[in-house]
Amino acid sequence: MVLQIFSFSRRVPRFLRISPSHPGRPRLPLSAKLSDCIAAKGGNILGYDVFVPENKNVFYSRSEFIFDPVKWPRSQMGEDFETIARKFNAMSSVVRVPSLDPKYKIALLLSKQDHCLVEMLHKWQDGKLPVDITCVIRFYFNHERAPNTHIMRFLQRHGISYHYLPTTDQNKIEEEILELVKDTDFIVLARYMQVLSGNFLKGYGKDVINIHHGLLPSFKGRSPAKQAFDAGVKLIGATTHFVTEELDSGPIIEQMVERVSHRDNLRSFVQKSEDLEKKCLMKAIKSYCELRILPYGTYKTVVF
Repeated sequence: MVLQIFSFSRRVPRFLRISPSHPGRPRLPLSAKLSDCIAAKGGNILGYDVFVPENKNVFYSRSEFIFDPVKWPRSQMGEDFETIARKFNAMSSVVRVPSLDPKYKIALLLSKQDHCLVEMLHKWQDGKLPVDITCVIRFYFNHERAPNTHIMRFLQRHGISYHYLPTTDQNKIEEEILELVKDTDFIVLARYMQVLSGNFLKGYGKDVINIHHGLLPSFKGRSPAKQAFDAGVKLIGATTHFVTEELDSGPIIEQMVERVSHRDNLRSFVQKSEDLEKKCLMKAIKSYCELRILPYGTYKTVVF
C-alpha cells in the first residue's frame, strides 16, 4: 500500500507520506488508524483522496488536516505516524512540516533559454515557490552573449550562486555539477538541453525534474516545436517529468496544452510553448513540495 497525507495546523502547513505494502492486508484498518490518531490528538481531517489501481494490492491516498502544534508537537507527530507505518509494513514514511522543517533545497540547471528560470525566480521572490534555491548552473556551447544582467543582479542580491560551465567535456561537466548540487534535495532542469548520464543520476541519487517543451510521449528530443509544426498538430503542449536514463521517458508529472491552427507559424508555436512550459514546471514543483506525487509502476505517477 502507498499512503500519502498532506496536513496543516492553524499556522503550520504539514505533510506526511507513508508507503505501506502488504498484499492482502485490508486498507480500512489503516485509514481508520490514521483518522483515529489524528482525532485523538485534536486534529481535524479536511479532505481525503484515494486511488486504488485495478487488480493491484496497493492503494494511494492523500489527506489534509489541521492540528494544534502545541497539543501535538512536531517530534511526537513524527513518532506517532512512524508507529503506524511500522504496524502496516511501510516501505517508506515521510513526515514534513514546511513551516517548521527546512525548505527543500534545489539547484536550477539551464542552457541558453532563460524564460523558465526568470519565472521561477519571480515566483520564488513572491513566496509562491516553497523552496530554497541554492544555485543556478548554466551550460551551453558557444557562450556568445553575456548573462542577463537583470538575472545576475537578482541572484547576487538574494545570495544565490551562479555557475557557468563552458567546458565541452560531458564527464567533467557532470563531475562539477555533482559537486555543486551535493547538498540539494532535488534538481530542476529549467530547459537544460544536455542529456544527464546514468552515472550522474546514480551519483546524485535523488529526484531530477525536467520541463520538456513538447507533449510527451510525442516529439521527444530536440526541437519539439518544429516537429509539431511540421506534423500539422492542432494541440501543442509542455510536459514536466522525472528524469531517467531513457531520454524524455521518465514518469510524467504534469502536462498542459493549447490549441493551434493553420494560422500559427513556427514562431507562435515556440511562444505558446514557452508560456506553457513556465506554468507546467511551476505546478509540478509545487505539487512535489506538497508531497502530492507518488510513483505508480515504472512509467506512471499518481498526482493528487
